[in-house]
Amino acid sequence: MSDSAAVAQTSERPELKRVMGPGLLLLFVVGDILGTGVYALTGKVAGEVGGAVWLPFLCAFVVALLTATSYLELVTKYPKAGGAAVYTHKAFGIHFLTFLLTFAVMCSGLTSASSASKAFAANFFSAAHIDPDRGALLMITALAFMTLIALVNLRGVGESVKANVVLTCVELSGLLIVIGIGAWALIGGDGDTSRLTDFHTPEGDSAFGAVTAATALAFFAMVGFEDSVNMAEETKDPVRIFPKIMLIGLCITGVIYVLVAISAVALVSPDELNKGATPLLKVVQAGAPGFPLELFAWITMFAVANSALINMLMASRLLYGMSHEQVLPGPLGRVLRKRRTPWIAILFTTLLAFILIGYADLAALGGTTAFLLLCVFAIVNVAVLALRRDRVEHKHFHAPTVLPVLGVVLCVYLASPLSGRASADYKIAGWLMLVGVGLWILTWLLNKYVFNRHADFDPSHLDPQGPVN
Repeated sequence: MSDSAAVAQTSERPELKRVMGPGLLLLFVVGDILGTGVYALTGKVAGEVGGAVWLPFLCAFVVALLTATSYLELVTKYPKAGGAAVYTHKAFGIHFLTFLLTFAVMCSGLTSASSASKAFAANFFSAAHIDPDRGALLMITALAFMTLIALVNLRGVGESVKANVVLTCVELSGLLIVIGIGAWALIGGDGDTSRLTDFHTPEGDSAFGAVTAATALAFFAMVGFEDSVNMAEETKDPVRIFPKIMLIGLCITGVIYVLVAISAVALVSPDELNKGATPLLKVVQAGAPGFPLELFAWITMFAVANSALINMLMASRLLYGMSHEQVLPGPLGRVLRKRRTPWIAILFTTLLAFILIGYADLAALGGTTAFLLLCVFAIVNVAVLALRRDRVEHKHFHAPTVLPVLGVVLCVYLASPLSGRASADYKIAGWLMLVGVGLWILTWLLNKYVFNRHADFDPSHLDPQGPVN
């Protein structure tokens, strides 16, 4: 009998159907990581570091890999539990800390979806051959797109494993096109590989500072791998296959990102990449002028639209779950009678997304997403060490202690001002968390003085998921 089967037999909860084998799980991991980050922010990363744009993506991959080992130990140790909030609650048992972490995950989903909306609008104008520099039109289109996402969310959307396979193939095809065009151009003698070692260092900054600032932003492209832990109950023998599959998936995406970055900067100058929100479209145009740009623009739109939809679904679901745990106001848990969707939570998260789209630019939204999740990952790396005292009978993945320790140090550093992170990231994250704390205080007061009840937040019911970048 496998270890995961033994754990399943001791569980009091009924199991979900285990349908995912190694192949489908690998596609899920790869598909979760691919998305808005590399499609929209490659140019912004180039603006931070210059021609060595591949290096921040490589550094972000290393940080993600360290944190992934902590997730692997926790998901194989507790294969019936999933998500950073659950692990934090097991490790520390502090309800308010668990709430803050869960709300941070939700906010990261909002900032990720908002950045996807802006990227969608930019690529839409490129596909329609309309000047994408018209700020008002970009804003209106991004808001209209977010409205459409809200309407789909209100109707109710369930994503199956087969749909994820299709979406992953579409997202992956766009990146493989960029890599292929880059390789063909370089073989033919086009492009400038000397840019790959050029560092853009703002006045008073060092090459190291430029790389860390760019890594803090590039980390947005690596998030998503943590979502797969929520599939533990639907994976065949998760204790055995999760470590191998997650590490393979991370390595595949890391290699793809580095190759995309090399192709991009070899064909287009860093300054040109940093202009606008369609950097990879410029790469395709420069390396293969005859390639149908409309097709690539639609591939990009499809990839970022999927990211936005999944993140908005996740955000509204978390608010709904926290409302039912009496940690947020009760109205957020109301559902439509026929559609059974949390309509007030959907409207509330959509309103916050509208504000983010109007207030912040693409780089700030991506940076805020990375900042929030770096904070979450730092706590997870501490949690895995704290939970070493909790012994389980079955065998599980054990991360060498040095890896989560390094993970904590690097995540905290990249989240701190020492990394050169933009101040806008802290402002946006701070306002979002203030909204969450305000909602929590309001609920606490209502529960204590109006309803005379105590909120006992149990995050295991929420099945929280992070943003799909």
